[in-house]
Amino acid sequence: MSGIMKSVLPVVMLILVVADQTQVITKTEAQSSTNCAATLGNLNVCAPFLIPGGATPGSECCTALSTVDRDCLCNTLRIASRIPVQCNLPPLTCSGN
Repeated sequence: MSGIMKSVLPVVMLILVVADQTQVITKTEAQSSTNCAATLGNLNVCAPFLIPGGATPGSECCTALSTVDRDCLCNTLRIASRIPVQCNLPPLTCSGN
């Protein structure tokens, strides 16, 4: 093996390892995102509770909510709160009512 090949080989190996790890992370993030979307979709049973004056959430809603990962729910709420600004509307502010 030439001197150049000996010095380039470790760099190429490092790039391959990093690329492989990035692919694993990307698959994990995609799977996590899919799981988040699926569990959030299950919250449709909670829709009647979300309407002002709506009913108390039933056991189906509570069960669906218990399956949602906390980070998934919090990130979704954070993203949803940014929608008005992205639409050039005033930021969402809510009173304590």
